[in-house]
Amino acid sequence: MTVFEKIYSVVCRIPEGKVATYGQVAALAGNSRWSRVVGYALHRNPTPGKIPCHRVVNREGRTTASFAFGGEAVQKGLLEKEGIKFGKDGCIDLRLYGWRPQGFDFEENDL
Repeated sequence: MTVFEKIYSVVCRIPEGKVATYGQVAALAGNSRWSRVVGYALHRNPTPGKIPCHRVVNREGRTTASFAFGGEAVQKGLLEKEGIKFGKDGCIDLRLYGWRPQGFDFEENDL
């Protein structure tokens, strides 16, 4: 399995109504130092309707201005359709909406 395939496999496991951070996806894919690789892989998403890259946000719970499929507003809209609410600061509350896969412990800075 390639690095991108590992990343896509993790992203496909993020349930609707939840988000994961780039660092979290990297750690679950096998290397916590792959955060930037995660971003690049998501930018290269071969099947946007199938791989829900809109569910990946930064460690502050912010969407990305360079969301590959139409910009930040599109990512925000997709997340809102899934029931995710944004704070006044434009961030998602990761304690409320952050994905926590069973059997995987995260440090606070991994979220």
